[in-house]
Formats: sequence, C-alpha cells, structure tokens
Amino acid sequence: MFTGIIEETGLINQITELNGGKEFIISAAFSEELKIDQSISINGACHTVTKCNETSFTVQSVEETLRKTTMGNLREQETVNLERSMTMDKLLDGHIVQGHVDCVGTITSIEAEGTDHLLTVEYPGEHKNLIVGRGSIALDGISLTVARETVPQFTVAIIPYTWEHTNLQNKEEGDMVNLEFDVLGKYVARNLEVKGEV
Repeated sequence: MFTGIIEETGLINQITELNGGKEFIISAAFSEELKIDQSISINGACHTVTKCNETSFTVQSVEETLRKTTMGNLREQETVNLERSMTMDKLLDGHIVQGHVDCVGTITSIEAEGTDHLLTVEYPGEHKNLIVGRGSIALDGISLTVARETVPQFTVAIIPYTWEHTNLQNKEEGDMVNLEFDVLGKYVARNLEVKGEV
C-alpha cells in the first residue's frame, strides 16, 4: 500500500526481455536502503524488489502487468516515479493507493496556468462512475485531485513542486499514464452495482 507521494524519480538503466515479461534495473538514491521482497511503486504499479545494491534495484514485470499498465512502453534512460510502501508510522499525506493500476489514460492537453500546470487525461468511458470532482486519483502513482471532469476526460492541477519532483515535467500530449481510481470509490460503486442501483 502506498500514499501517492512520490519519494524520487529513478532512471531506468536496463530493460531485459524475460519469458514474456521484462526485467528492469533502476537507479535510485534510496536503493541502498531497499531489501529483497520489498514492495515499490513504479509509475503507480506495485512491484517486488528482486535484487538491489548501493545504486540500483531490480524488478520484474509479468505479462499481465505489461498488458494493463504502461510498463511495457518504458525505455532505457527514461525516468519513473518511485515510492516505497507505506509504514504504520508514515503520514498519509496523499490518499490510499494500492499500486493496482485500473487502466491506462492518454494525456490530451498540458496547459500552463500561472505557476501551475493543467493536465487533461482521456480514460476508458466504462470507468466514468469512479471519477468524482474534487475526488482523489493516482496518475502514474501521484496522488492528485480531480479539478474538473467531462466524460471521458478529467483534468488535474499540478502544483510547481509536484511538476518539478516527478516525471510529469517530461510528459507530452499523447503520452499514456497509469490510472488508479480511489479504492473507497470503487467499493461504493461495487456495492451499488450489487444492489442493482446503477
């Protein structure tokens, strides 16, 4: 479980094909603090550390992860958002993020507005009941608030600190991003579906 507060951006050093999956070696400042079997969010997708040293760590993505996330599109020397799993003594500054990507969205516009940036993302319409104005959403692992919604798109406002300390500054229109909808909203939607009220 994660908070959606990115600790740092890492650099993909090497990508190796692995029996239908892929293995990623990623450099990060906190690599020396990692241990094998720890969970880490990479652009919002939960992975398990399989190797680590003072400068980098290794994870593996299986076919299912590559199909449902943007992990299969990553390239060497690309930066990724990183967050280690939440501990009981850690403040929940963002929102509850599971690291289970629901779908992939496409950035349709990036607009500078004063010191902020407005990012508009198009998503699969079947998830429209999970987007709520002023509600939480994780975009490439970043905890953000929906500023406005126009199905099948939503817009988030990115403050300067988030823009400078995540990989959003490298994004362009047409780029794909991992989306995870608020888990509390998903349970409510599921409950209403079971009761036949939606």
